[in-house]
Amino acid sequence: MEAQVTFYPAEKPIKVRVGTSLLQAVHKARIAMPTRCGGKASCMMCKIQVEEDSSAALSPPSAAERRKLGMAELEKGTRLACQCKVLGDVAIRLPENPLKAAIRRQMELKAQESDELW
Repeated sequence: MEAQVTFYPAEKPIKVRVGTSLLQAVHKARIAMPTRCGGKASCMMCKIQVEEDSSAALSPPSAAERRKLGMAELEKGTRLACQCKVLGDVAIRLPENPLKAAIRRQMELKAQESDELW
């Protein structure tokens, strides 16, 4: 049985087998997501945000995930891609690449500065 995983903000949908981890789905979609722990929930580099209406399409948080993230983060929809298994169609929001985020912030600052000159 297959399920569709849609990654935002890229709006990139892929089909995966039910039971596939979100980290495996990310790699299958050829999206860069750095990790250091090999899927053991220790580096916390694979944090993702589950869209509100999609949380039931993922496996419940593992003990390691609950310990690392805490209930407050889990209730906000934050999960670890290495620990989540796809159970149905799901929409995921990936974090912005840190380098791209820094460049975007610098460009926004430059734009604000140039607006102030006029």
